[in-house]
Amino acid sequence: MIHAPLYAPDAERGYRVVFLRRMDLLARLGIHPHEKAAPQRIVLSVELVVRDDSAPAAIGPDDFRRVVDYARLVETARATVAEGHVLLVETLAEKVAMAALADDRVQRARVTVEKPDAFPDVETVGVVVERTRATHIAEG
Repeated sequence: MIHAPLYAPDAERGYRVVFLRRMDLLARLGIHPHEKAAPQRIVLSVELVVRDDSAPAAIGPDDFRRVVDYARLVETARATVAEGHVLLVETLAEKVAMAALADDRVQRARVTVEKPDAFPDVETVGVVVERTRATHIAEG
């Protein structure tokens, strides 16, 4: 299944989009006894709105330090999922979003967590959460 991007780059406002799509992970997640007994498969997607200091009309320096590293985003998502059992998909999504906002260049984070094996007659269930820089700063 192909999902359309949730965010779009905005050169006039100085934003680009960094993303990871449909990352398969095992997570300790859920409220039911069988979910607490063993990890389950989740599918995680993240989209970030990131400051683009070269927008709207320039090419930025070809320097790795000026960009949000999507490899680091993948590792951060993996590490957040591996932290331990959480009861709610919402909590897991919020934790991943807040971890992404730790990079000051990230202005918005939208995280999708899906549980594709939750019901045999449903393709997937899950949640999408969004957090913003203003929310991140207010929460500390």
